[in-house]
Amino acid sequence: MAVKPRQPPMFGVTAVTTIEGLLAPAKATQAEQDDAALIAAVKRSDPGSREALYHRYKRRVYGLALRIVGPVDAEEVSQEAFIRIFRGLPKFRGDAALSTWIYRLAVNAALSHRTRRGAARLPTEEGTPEVVESQPAEEPTRGDAVLRARLERALVRLPAGYRTVIVLHDVEGLEHEEIASILSCHVGTSKSQLHKARARLREILAAEGITAAALEDG
Repeated sequence: MAVKPRQPPMFGVTAVTTIEGLLAPAKATQAEQDDAALIAAVKRSDPGSREALYHRYKRRVYGLALRIVGPVDAEEVSQEAFIRIFRGLPKFRGDAALSTWIYRLAVNAALSHRTRRGAARLPTEEGTPEVVESQPAEEPTRGDAVLRARLERALVRLPAGYRTVIVLHDVEGLEHEEIASILSCHVGTSKSQLHKARARLREILAAEGITAAALEDG
């Protein structure tokens, strides 16, 4: 399912935003109303409210974890993120949107996990990981699928910080103000990191013969 970001992504209509399985955000006003009602229900301990919140955000939390820590640890990080979410909900005051707050906890859980485990098991720019992610039984043969697969491989080669800001902005479609809140940095820092991350991703893709024109056509 294509996810249309709120700001123009790198290379125009980048194929990063067509990664399948991501959950497109609902319209802001309706989402805010739904979230407010759900938060109130969780705080009242209404039956099924915790499960409803989990199912509303599980795909986005898992997708974020997947792209920061890789497939081996994504499920564990997702579980840790939801533990933090449910522990923190009683103190949630709505100073930020619920989605922004959840992203912050999910990113923190992912980066904390990565720090504890170290980078040895993750794909990096410097070399091949000790444990590489499993590959599909058959390589994709159609143009769009091949492009998405190459983008995914390039994305995981970025340093965690670069990877995180690209996922938040170009995949999840968040504004820099939201990203700065999630990452506890200045808006200018978010913009600078995104610029550097896109430049590095372009270099990785160019080394594989993937041009800006190819991404726009995809």
